[in-house]
Amino acid sequence: MSTIVDPVDPFDATGTAATSLLRFATAGSVDDGKSTLVGRLLHDSKSVLADQLEAVERASLGRGQEAPDLALLTDGLRAEREQGITIDVAYRYFATPRRRFILADTPGHVQYTRNMVTGASTAELAVVLVDARNGVVEQTRRHAAVAALLRVPHVVLAVNKMDLVDYAEPVFAAIAEEFTAYAASLGVPEITAIPISALAGDNVVTPSTNMDWYGGPTVLEHLETVPVVADPSEDPARFPVQYVIRPQTPELPDYRGYAGQIASGVLRVGDAVTVLPSGRTSTVEALDVLGQAVDVAWAPQSVTVRLADDLDISRGDLIAPAAAPPVTTQDVEATVCHVADRPLRTGQRVLLKHTTRTVKAIVKDIPSRLTLADLSQHPAPGELAANDIGRVVLRTAEPLALDPYADSRRTGSFLLIDPADGTTLTAGMAGSAFAEAAEAAAAAADDDAEWDF
Repeated sequence: MSTIVDPVDPFDATGTAATSLLRFATAGSVDDGKSTLVGRLLHDSKSVLADQLEAVERASLGRGQEAPDLALLTDGLRAEREQGITIDVAYRYFATPRRRFILADTPGHVQYTRNMVTGASTAELAVVLVDARNGVVEQTRRHAAVAALLRVPHVVLAVNKMDLVDYAEPVFAAIAEEFTAYAASLGVPEITAIPISALAGDNVVTPSTNMDWYGGPTVLEHLETVPVVADPSEDPARFPVQYVIRPQTPELPDYRGYAGQIASGVLRVGDAVTVLPSGRTSTVEALDVLGQAVDVAWAPQSVTVRLADDLDISRGDLIAPAAAPPVTTQDVEATVCHVADRPLRTGQRVLLKHTTRTVKAIVKDIPSRLTLADLSQHPAPGELAANDIGRVVLRTAEPLALDPYADSRRTGSFLLIDPADGTTLTAGMAGSAFAEAAEAAAAAADDDAEWDF
């Protein structure tokens, strides 16, 4: 099979070319040094502008600090700088000769769990920080659980503040072994442990001279080389229609195109497709990309699809291969994270937004809530409060072409919205909660320790 190469953003199947893009998020307990790590990463990779560094130096001097506090590069809110914590998700964009990055620095507090879900929802890699003095703590396990729920394919354990434990290898080895076993039990597919000192810069961008016992990559080296680009032809095509184009001009009297972004897979001229939820079938007659006709297009390209038949298609419909369409349903079971301050209750009427389609729905049941303190299940809570993670059962007014989140993070996710004011209430992931490895472990455990909530 030949490798598909994007003409705008070329990369190979290993994801190591100069212009490939990696989205990653940082997480960890309070004061584990997340913002300092991000600041060090930006500073040592020469991704900080001179005026930004000068502003940080002035702010640091104003707080009585002799050296620049690199955490201020991401902690931009006044409350964050005053308290020395991260509250909001801070996004940063930077690049090296090998790769471009979109970084989400997420909060560590329990009450900001929803912010971590936001930052990690589109991440291909999560960096979980642990203070070498404290080891794996309760919040570390929470962040591992969220990464597993969101199906983040790569997790880096950054054991920080190694300078405060005399760069001792046994300390790092014990923490790495404990976290790796725990994350693997949740179904996290790949875990990489790296000992660092974000404050001193050890193993962040430059290899540490204080830890010659460690022979692995630095944080930046791993970020630059981790393979995250998959062959899009491995996934079934999913094309949510965003807009119908009908110029009806003398030059284009019969043009009917369906514009949108390919969510997954590959579309080719001549493919037999099904339009959902109607179930009507047709054939891809033409594909237009940036005004030019092409024979093939793939995720995440924005394209215009033209079909051989004139069908009743509008925004919110989904075009999929006739041989591999998603199942349409009005009964949705999902794991959700409630992000609004007002609770989500059984019987509540909501709007469900899935890709470009928005339908009315009702919360039929809330079977359980995940207790973040000990990751146990709390049956039949009746409602979910802000930052709660739980299971819900929804009934929609119209059929949805919904993939399991385990199969597609894009077409398996949705939002619940308040129909009164448009407030986002809940982020949902269709299907089972954790990966198969976690479910198998849960089946073998005691009922009180089950993960399959």
